[in-house]
Amino acid sequence: MSMFKWEVVHGGKTPPPGEAVGPMQRLSWPRTVGLGAQHVVAMFGATFVFPLVMGLDPNLAILFSGICTILFLLIVKNKVPSYLGTSASFVAGVAAIRLQGGDSADVTGAIMVAGLVLAAVGVLVHVAGAGWLKAILPPAVTGAVVMLIGFNLAPVVAGIYWPQDQWIALATATFMVAAAVLLPGFFSRIAVALALVFGYLLSWFSDAVFGPITSVLGGATEATTHDRVNWSSVGAADWVGFPSGTLADGVSVVHGPSFSLTFVLLVLPGVLALIAENTGHVRAVGEMTGEDLDPYMGRAIAGDGLATAFASAFGGSPTTTYAENIGVMSATRIYSTAAYYVAALVAILLGLSPKFGAIVNAIPGGVLGGITVVLYGMIGLIGAKIWVDNGVDFGNPVNLVGLSAGIIAGIGGVTMVITDDFELGGIALGTILVIAYFHMVKGRRESLGAGEVTKVL
Repeated sequence: MSMFKWEVVHGGKTPPPGEAVGPMQRLSWPRTVGLGAQHVVAMFGATFVFPLVMGLDPNLAILFSGICTILFLLIVKNKVPSYLGTSASFVAGVAAIRLQGGDSADVTGAIMVAGLVLAAVGVLVHVAGAGWLKAILPPAVTGAVVMLIGFNLAPVVAGIYWPQDQWIALATATFMVAAAVLLPGFFSRIAVALALVFGYLLSWFSDAVFGPITSVLGGATEATTHDRVNWSSVGAADWVGFPSGTLADGVSVVHGPSFSLTFVLLVLPGVLALIAENTGHVRAVGEMTGEDLDPYMGRAIAGDGLATAFASAFGGSPTTTYAENIGVMSATRIYSTAAYYVAALVAILLGLSPKFGAIVNAIPGGVLGGITVVLYGMIGLIGAKIWVDNGVDFGNPVNLVGLSAGIIAGIGGVTMVITDDFELGGIALGTILVIAYFHMVKGRRESLGAGEVTKVL
């Protein structure tokens, strides 16, 4: 069967209860287009929120999410239905780069190298199997790394976004929590997008009723009086065109990467999170479709890495397979990759609208504060979920002691000065300590035997 020849099933109509539509099957094209649009809505909120908090261009991120989704589908031969949205795994590393004086070119250069490393891991997994990967990065380690990545972002919320408008932030966070838990089915999965709309409208209403607010805008040092919603750039933006202009740090929206070993080390822990994320997503899709997708695990990891490197080469944001879209498949039981090609094309069209990008860039800081305070916490708690799902036993001192120092070093921003020009800190140092201490203690345990390890520790 050709990669681009989908079998029409169920007469092209909505499948009966209990029936599914496989990756190489589809419904009628009008229904497939509708499903593709639904996937766009599902990925939409997080895909442009994370570029904003990383200081990159959301319009370019939307454009490359579509391009990279097509690239990913081609690499996995349409066997793994997934959408590639903006990855949150590098947000903490990017914040660290900017704190050390790096600009957007330094950010995309570091992420590009991380993407190539991820692609190399994917090739190794495809050739040698995933056994060696699980031995080096067991669930105890990957859970710890994901946790420190998420919780390391707490100061970003507290210091940059939340103070811009604390009441809008609180209202937006409250709405997002309620929407994610209380709304039915699909609507709960697009809680981020709904919270953005809610916060945007609430900010506009507050400007009309209460007038301007005095606060410190992100990146500024002094408080100013300003409207919460400023659409001055929206009217001037074209409806159709390539992303252009400059970012807040003066770097062009579309730019080439710059490389620094120090900055690369700050984002490499994100690779571990992406390995865990891709592995979990591929297996989740395999369970839903009833197909063994392990042979495509390496392709999926490599595809994500190449997509991240490709987007970063032009100033775009890093990518990853999206749980939001996997949730849509779980609800609809429609796994057709044809719908993902439609979603990718819709995203590309949105990315080619500067006016849409200007609207996104005008999202008030208080709204971002409310959303990120929930999202960053969720990232951290996904690490705990990895522990729970894999039965990591913290009654075992190998796990308890082996992981503890790295987590605190990563979350607390501990720094080791190696030379005058090179230092390790935050998530980079935390990840190194997690891996090194865990395997050091685990190796000692195996040499002593399980009955003696407690006495040693």
